Amino acid sequence: MTETSPDVGPVDYLVVEFPGANFTGEALAEVVSLVDRGIVRILDLQVAMVGENGEFTAIEIADFDGDGALDLAVFEGVQSGLLDEDDLAESAALVGPGDAVAVLLYENTWAGPFVSALRRQGADVIASGRIPADEVIEALESMED
Repeated sequence: MTETSPDVGPVDYLVVEFPGANFTGEALAEVVSLVDRGIVRILDLQVAMVGENGEFTAIEIADFDGDGALDLAVFEGVQSGLLDEDDLAESAALVGPGDAVAVLLYENTWAGPFVSALRRQGADVIASGRIPADEVIEALESMED
């Protein structure tokens, strides 16, 4: 690592199912807040609808609710090239007909300086993982009982 290497945080992805392709925008507002605060940087955002036959159609970032405003305009053109058609197809296979799926790839920018500091001292992250929020909530609720 050189002195001029950029701070780069870990990159994560989420695949989100929208039953009945119901987009309310509430979660999107939270993503925008995270971006605005510099906590994450969106690298890719792709959305697909799954038809009755199981085939999927990629959806352009547009006016999903028909109110005349681009619902995801803040992410228009966000595409790093790290996600491809196969990734979207695998994600679409996880949801049922009539549902939508979104694939969000993001950098944890908050961790960039930490990762750079580790690299400067020759340390490496040798393992990482994620515990799904549902499992954490379940464990916390079972401890309360």
